[in-house]
Amino acid sequence: MKKFRFSIHGNKYNVEIKKVEGNIAKVEVNGTYYKVELEQEVRTAKTPQLVRSSVRTDKVLSKVESGTFKINCPLPGTIMSVMVTEGAEVNKGDTLLIYEAMKMENKVLAERKGVVKNIRVKPGDNILQDELLLEIH
Repeated sequence: MKKFRFSIHGNKYNVEIKKVEGNIAKVEVNGTYYKVELEQEVRTAKTPQLVRSSVRTDKVLSKVESGTFKINCPLPGTIMSVMVTEGAEVNKGDTLLIYEAMKMENKVLAERKGVVKNIRVKPGDNILQDELLLEIH
């Protein structure tokens, strides 16, 4: 549980609290185990603590200085059909293309309103994860 280092009258002690039940603590002092009676009971939380993994900041929607948004492939797969052409206006939620990944058809949707600037893929292309599919301006 917890480890401590004490120095009493020049003598050094390594103390580790192994377990606390009610008002009895099981401790190890320099390799010797003891049962210690506490004056008052140590209260422990019965609610489990939630430990979350750290947030990744490297996978963020990429924005170029000119206001162009890059649409990258979320999973590796094969392009089945491209639903837009260069210069086409799209609204948020419009289907841009359909690709097959893991034996499932997946739609890539526009995340914002804009004009399709550059299409980098065509039907039949094999694509990798995070590969650039198209750009919206």
